[in-house]
Order: sequence, then structure tokens, then C-alpha cells
Amino acid sequence: MTKTITFNELRDIKDRLPDGSMHCIADELGVNVETVRNYFGGYNFKEGKSCGLHIEPGPNGGIVVLSDTTILERALKILEDT
Repeated sequence: MTKTITFNELRDIKDRLPDGSMHCIADELGVNVETVRNYFGGYNFKEGKSCGLHIEPGPNGGIVVLSDTTILERALKILEDT
């Protein structure tokens, strides 16, 4: 399922996550922590992989189309639980 949000919204979610959340998400999903960081706008593709997001320039940092919402859903669940 795809989801479209602004880049600023995606970064806000990342910034509100408690310390260590990126590692928890990575461990839970069996991916490199850099892959999770790339999902939230990072660009370390030597260590991590692309996560199926497409960014187009525009207001609020641009539009982000997420082709896989698994990491986003896990991040939102962490925020809900804190």
C-alpha cells in the first residue's frame, strides 16, 4: 500500500521518535539501521538500502511517495506507545 506525505511530515515523525527507535525498528524488521535512516530521508546507500520512497520537490520539503509503509507504521506505533 502506498502513502503520500510531505517530506517535512516524514522528518517530524523521525525527530519525535525516542532515542534508539531506529535501531529497534531495524532489528525488528531485520534490516540495517542505515536503511531505516534512509527511509526518513537519509542517503547512506553504502551501508543501507533504498526503501521504496520517491521524493518530488515542492512546498514543505516536497512530496514523498512511500511504496512500503512498514517502517512508517512501526514508527507511528512507537510514538503512540510513548
